[in-house]
Amino acid sequence: MTAAQPVHTRALVIGSGFSGLGMGIALQKQGVDFLILEKADEIGGTWRDNTYPGCACDIPSHMYSFSFEPKPDWSHMWSFQPEIQDYLLGVTAKYGLRPHIRFGTHVDRAHWDDAEMRWHVFSKDGQEFVTQYLISGAGGLHVPLIPDFEGLDQFGGAAFHSAQWDHSVDLTGKRVAVIGTGASAIQIVPEIVKDVAELQLYQRTPAWVMPRPNNPIPPWLRRVFARVPGTRAAMRAGIYWIHEGVGFAMTQQPRLLKIGELMGKWNIRHHIKDPELQRKLTPDYRAGCKRILNSDTYYRGIADPRTQVITSGISRFTPGGIVTADGTEHAADVVVFATGFHVTDSYTYVDIKGPGGEDLVDRWNREGMSALRGIAVADMPNLFFLLGPNTALGHNSVVFMIESQIRYVAQAIEAADRAGAQGLAPTRAAADRYNQRLQHDLARTVFNTGGCRSWYMDSHGVNRTLWSGMTWQYWLATRTVDMDEYRLLEAR
Repeated sequence: MTAAQPVHTRALVIGSGFSGLGMGIALQKQGVDFLILEKADEIGGTWRDNTYPGCACDIPSHMYSFSFEPKPDWSHMWSFQPEIQDYLLGVTAKYGLRPHIRFGTHVDRAHWDDAEMRWHVFSKDGQEFVTQYLISGAGGLHVPLIPDFEGLDQFGGAAFHSAQWDHSVDLTGKRVAVIGTGASAIQIVPEIVKDVAELQLYQRTPAWVMPRPNNPIPPWLRRVFARVPGTRAAMRAGIYWIHEGVGFAMTQQPRLLKIGELMGKWNIRHHIKDPELQRKLTPDYRAGCKRILNSDTYYRGIADPRTQVITSGISRFTPGGIVTADGTEHAADVVVFATGFHVTDSYTYVDIKGPGGEDLVDRWNREGMSALRGIAVADMPNLFFLLGPNTALGHNSVVFMIESQIRYVAQAIEAADRAGAQGLAPTRAAADRYNQRLQHDLARTVFNTGGCRSWYMDSHGVNRTLWSGMTWQYWLATRTVDMDEYRLLEAR
């Protein structure tokens, strides 16, 4: 059986979430031939994979959506997963993206050919793609992280990650262990507690959880958004600037976050009457150091008599449950890992070799993950990352960041075409200058000074995940491509 012929295209996009779909639309408008490679059998990325009970966005939907494709009839202020996935399916259909998507194509490795000035990209099943521009829209929240617990393989019950929810498992009347107290767990706990016999919540560090009602948006208001010009845009603008105010506190004046901490403490006292449990649930670090969470139902779920908050560390698993560091064995039928994702090492899952065979994974292992404007990598031609290093947020919509990056990548391709070049690569000097300034600015933020250990930091304790300022500052930093920061590849 002969191998399939290489597939040639001008631009290759990895992933079909917000980043990949948005990039495809921009390339389509620019008349650039492109393909989107998707490892799964449907579009959606995060919003396809996360189907756990209660899954919803923690940014209001009028902001967590494409600015060029507004949806006036969101059913809730903070929409649930099915509605967000439906929105992305609708965008895919409207812009005719399906013919450009190769499903079931898991990108495994890529290398730059110096002579051809092209990327050769290979899927796990051996299909080769040859492209001028390689754009990763994979993001950092797609490889589930399950800690390497001793004895986990011996556990006799069902065990799965929140992003790989096993809907065939009936939780009714079961003893369920939820490991983790982050953004997924606070949505899962209040949804499943009503069905289980016992809920064990394993907490390493408590989260700051702010009160937030999420009632349906009244039909009359949805009609106003649909029919009255400017109302939806005004809603989006209001949401945006409220969140930028939080961003100012996080990045410029962390002491202002004490106001949020008062709200978080009130939220605990309002729902939890046991003083010892209040103590367990109250963080000892500044709000914003870890992701601030929002829920009106989380503490209600904890207050349920079926819930037990366990703060002793997990020592090992047994066939029948979990043994904690204090020697107690907790019998469990089902384990849910709400333990997050491989974020600061997500780049290790694709083998990328640039000019001269330089291994990007080796470079980032050695130097730390970094990119010019969080998008382009020094001396790596025609390689772009969407939601790359230091472009995630602790306060506003990443879709805003994605759109800024999409515009930047499209401009870079256009600039190379205009110059008659085969492409472009950032200079090492420009990338170093940018990242030195970024890390200098991060040093004063709550993410770096708040007194916690978070997934924002890499193994060396350096913040490689979050943007250092407010999103309007990132918009300014990426509104045009500064060609002084790049060298052009000569035409063949």
